[in-house]
Amino acid sequence: MSLFSKLPDGGTETPAALQPLAERMRPRTLDEFLGQEKLLGPGKPLRVQIENDDLGSMILWGPPGCGKTTLARLIARLTRAEFVPFSAVLAGIKEIKEVMAVAERQARSGHRTIVFVDEVHRFNKAQQDAFLPHVEAGHILFIGATTENPSFEVIAPLLSRTKVYVLEPLTAPQIAELLRRALADTEHGLGKENAEASDEVLMRIASFANGDARAGYNTLELAVRGARADAAGRRVLTKELLEDVLQRKLLRYDKSGEEHYNLISALHKSVRNSDPDAALYWLARMIESGEDPLFLARRMVRMASEDIGLAEPGALAVTLAAKEAFDFLGAPEGHLALAQAAVYLSLAPKSNALYAGYGKVLEDVRETEAEPVPLHLRNAPTGLMKNLGYGAGYKYAHNFEEKVTDMTCLPENLRGHRYYQPTDQGFEQRLRARLEEIGKIRARGKANS
Repeated sequence: MSLFSKLPDGGTETPAALQPLAERMRPRTLDEFLGQEKLLGPGKPLRVQIENDDLGSMILWGPPGCGKTTLARLIARLTRAEFVPFSAVLAGIKEIKEVMAVAERQARSGHRTIVFVDEVHRFNKAQQDAFLPHVEAGHILFIGATTENPSFEVIAPLLSRTKVYVLEPLTAPQIAELLRRALADTEHGLGKENAEASDEVLMRIASFANGDARAGYNTLELAVRGARADAAGRRVLTKELLEDVLQRKLLRYDKSGEEHYNLISALHKSVRNSDPDAALYWLARMIESGEDPLFLARRMVRMASEDIGLAEPGALAVTLAAKEAFDFLGAPEGHLALAQAAVYLSLAPKSNALYAGYGKVLEDVRETEAEPVPLHLRNAPTGLMKNLGYGAGYKYAHNFEEKVTDMTCLPENLRGHRYYQPTDQGFEQRLRARLEEIGKIRARGKANS
């Protein structure tokens, strides 16, 4: 196994002093591992398998900095298998075959080999195929890590022989707790630097990390290096220092606090009030403050239905396209797609008719008796149902010249109720005229019946 220079837990031979903080602070036990409680909480199946040294091949799927590599290294520490890490960026078919041959010999002598493939989505089909027979034969325990959807990036035969575990991004409070540990840890962290940081500064670093613990550690380490010691030898991390490290102004913001709700309220009401300049300002301010852009995309999808609705049916498509564009481009390029959607929504004609109509429907659904579906609206696939009157009196709209009948489709106790009442804004002008036309057609039908 001399192909790779590694430690028994999969670490490198790099001296600790030269390793980045994120590497030094990797947890060494499952109890130190923060986050992923759904997978690694006490009594959870994956944790039990690790503790019992009874694992199967797996793929760890999650965003950067959520603990995929750390978990693989923990497995190496806590199991009795040989651990071989691969990098999809560096390894090719030749290296894979060499290691697989050694693993096969080890398996024959009763020793297991864990092969950890970081960024497995970067391996092409031929490279992934090289692992397949050895996974199938049980020569290796395969652990892949990926930030991409395995359904699209991992070949089906390999995917079918592995269990996919979905890891979630760390929350800001979890990252802040990791940073506190790093400041206090004198053996692996920054404890010897005599550095101090308020909860506000740590939470700000955690917010900018956006779920990525590695990014949080990197920012903290840079801040500590850039802090000057005072007369007492303390390195105090201030907001001003953090602004210099991040090279951006720290705007007042808290993703889970009042300011978050104040700002999203300002954005929503600016769009509703058809003010594109204000909408752009509040959108940019939230993005620059560290808000998750996908949260903003989701909120604008909501605006498209709540405040614009059928006055401009294309608004929903524009907001969904903006979300897809951000997914495709990422930051900062994708921010422009969100800005485009915000301006489009602001300038679109406004109507809450759909929102109000759906609210009225919910009231009636919850407060009135749930009457049976009228017989004429029911299908009659059997003779018994037909004899019971199912489908009797149904009028097939396409058999009528104007494709409209006077047939009632609401339950009897809600006959005549009007829920959707379009405004005279945008496309709803046409819908309103169409509703009036339908009403006249039905009136003529009743008069002739």
